[in-house]
Amino acid sequence: MFTGAGSPATGGPTGEQQIGGGCRCVVAARRPCAGARPAARVSLAPVRLKPILLLGATALLAVAAAGCGGGSKKSAAPKSSGCSVDQLNLVHKGQLTIGTDNPAFPPWFGGTPPKRSVWKVSDPNSGQGFESAVAYAVAGKLGFKKGDVHWVVVPFEQSFKPGSKSFDFDVNQISYAPARAKSVDFSDSYYNVNQALVGFKGASIASAKTIADVKKYKLGVQIGTTSYAYVTKNIKPSKQPSVYNTSTDVNSGLKAHQIDGLVVDLPTAFYITAVQIPQATIVGQFPTVGTPEHFGMVLAKGNSLTSCVNKALASLKSAGTLAKIQQEWLSSKANAPVLK
Repeated sequence: MFTGAGSPATGGPTGEQQIGGGCRCVVAARRPCAGARPAARVSLAPVRLKPILLLGATALLAVAAAGCGGGSKKSAAPKSSGCSVDQLNLVHKGQLTIGTDNPAFPPWFGGTPPKRSVWKVSDPNSGQGFESAVAYAVAGKLGFKKGDVHWVVVPFEQSFKPGSKSFDFDVNQISYAPARAKSVDFSDSYYNVNQALVGFKGASIASAKTIADVKKYKLGVQIGTTSYAYVTKNIKPSKQPSVYNTSTDVNSGLKAHQIDGLVVDLPTAFYITAVQIPQATIVGQFPTVGTPEHFGMVLAKGNSLTSCVNKALASLKSAGTLAKIQQEWLSSKANAPVLK
């Protein structure tokens, strides 16, 4: 993974003869008609031409080639796509800097962080987990080797704020939203996602079958997320949802029974119920409202790198690579009953 000369001049009554890389025109001799009087001999004195402009050797060769139409035809150099490593607009030249939040959770990231590592729970450098694998696949398409990739910690809500960036792109389950796109660039989608509801097994919320059933419960969400937007715009619960700074805080709120249920994207819901809060269950996923929600990589506003990342993603999609990565890391985490 760690990837015009024109056509010759027309003849007419003159022939064209090439000599030593240059050319001269030679007029064909005409024989006098039989019985005709010989024409008077006319002697022409040679004319000396003064050089008007001293041309360099390169220019003279170019003029000769153009006048004679000789020489081989050269194809035009291919136009650069602007996406070679030395042309990319990067934070650090020759290095791809990728941001994500910390802790980095499965199934988005995997691998055990080494001792003294800044990373908690999972290690983005491992290439394991859906988003880490996608990030390295994009890096490979941009021309970087794995060793050229450097990960930095970027809190979720900081990734799409206005201003300069410490990363080239950020990958952290960040859903595209018009309001966010005013401050940053988003890549094309690398994953379409639905929101899901998590509650304790055996609790009354676990028996909810519709959105109407969910309205009466106290819900928890992380600040600045599309989960929060979905709750307030589409579920519209009778109780004000509790808003937490981090996903870890949301989980703690459920464990402490401060909330009845939490809303997150579906793959994260599977991880929460399988690892973080095994006493919880996925009540169901919510239907898509309007444009399907999708995750995009975040880049600095107006960065020319965005188009290169999109080309890389398009290539991964057309080759089936993105689908294979999704199958490997998210296949068992993509289905749940729909709460209509």
